[in-house]
Amino acid sequence: MKLRLLLCFLAGVACALAVIMWPEATTPYDQNYDPQKDAELAEILAASERGEELNTLLSTTPDAQKHDMAFLIKNMPDFDREGMSLDLLKENVEYANIARTKYSWAKRLPEDVYLHDVLPYHVVDEVRDSWRKELYEMFSPAVDTCKTMYEAICAVNANIPRLTGVDYNTKREKTNQSPRESMRQGMASCTGLAILLVDAYRAVGIPARFAGTASWHDNRGNHSWTEVWLDGEWRVTEYYFPSKLDHLWFMPDASKAKAQDRTYAIYATRFGKADDWFPMVWADGDVEGRSVEELPKFVGAENVTERYQKLAYEQYTRHIEAGTHTFIKIAGYKKAGKTEHSDDRIAMGVDVFCGTEQMGGGLTAGPLRDMNDMFSVLVEKNRTYELRYYNANGELQRQSVELGEEPVTVEIFLEK
Repeated sequence: MKLRLLLCFLAGVACALAVIMWPEATTPYDQNYDPQKDAELAEILAASERGEELNTLLSTTPDAQKHDMAFLIKNMPDFDREGMSLDLLKENVEYANIARTKYSWAKRLPEDVYLHDVLPYHVVDEVRDSWRKELYEMFSPAVDTCKTMYEAICAVNANIPRLTGVDYNTKREKTNQSPRESMRQGMASCTGLAILLVDAYRAVGIPARFAGTASWHDNRGNHSWTEVWLDGEWRVTEYYFPSKLDHLWFMPDASKAKAQDRTYAIYATRFGKADDWFPMVWADGDVEGRSVEELPKFVGAENVTERYQKLAYEQYTRHIEAGTHTFIKIAGYKKAGKTEHSDDRIAMGVDVFCGTEQMGGGLTAGPLRDMNDMFSVLVEKNRTYELRYYNANGELQRQSVELGEEPVTVEIFLEK
């Protein structure tokens, strides 16, 4: 009998540990929430010119979605509350809940993460159009078989160019395109690509946010990318990088960001109330002589510069500071006589060797990649390296590079 009791006790402990390690799905909404008892909501609705319409919207919203709808109404910019389509808001909440109740990773999200980084209907200042239902239907087949959030992240990234038909192109109509605007054109800037990727993640219950800098350290312009929330941490990714988290081409530039200077700091967006704001340098057109402090401030943000500096330090900076390493940067072109337009670039495989040891390898940036994105390999200084690649005729080419103290940029032409 004692043995049986002991075995039952141990089984109970094992079950308890299993619950801790693999928690059951959380309730996807606040069952006790009552809009009529929300003093903050009542104050906002009383001050709104559309208070009656918003009250009607809340009263017709299913109980499982009322808390989410109220959260958006309380935290949205004033101009959205007064002017945006309520049907769009209704669809957004409905499909956010569909994803949350369907996918295991979404069910287990902390409430704060879900509300701020899955539920929102916009990313920055893009046109408020209907994207969530369309992107959910587009990406759900790609993630339905995924068992973990990481698998789902990889599935979205691996499929997004094919499913949306959108690629990087400087000929896009404007910088801050909405998903529909980008898909209509089949092209977007880094900002438009980041918005599209954030929304694609959110459509299938993956927390995501927009990140970027108003300018790199050398004043060559801004850049935007995406962060995803995974296992309690924000991780860095970007369009065209299926499973690459935290290792992006711009990390050497990120190492030189300045946390105390808004122009050169790195920010990540936050929906609703925030301690800081995101510098949208594209907003209201290019105004000559305008300082970054004059930009619109309605998109909340967090200054994440120090986190990027730490990432960059581990990947690059500590080697540079030691004075032992520098970069070989490689650009590929279709033929000699190139111009500065991105269409002249070509994605080609290049391997970097030192003697018989391979130091790195990868693809040069093609015409669809960001203009600042250049394939780089971190290598030791004052050594001789060999680049190996195939020309237009399929013949193996070997090109020697004598590396001194400074980084070098090598241009390769498939056709001479």
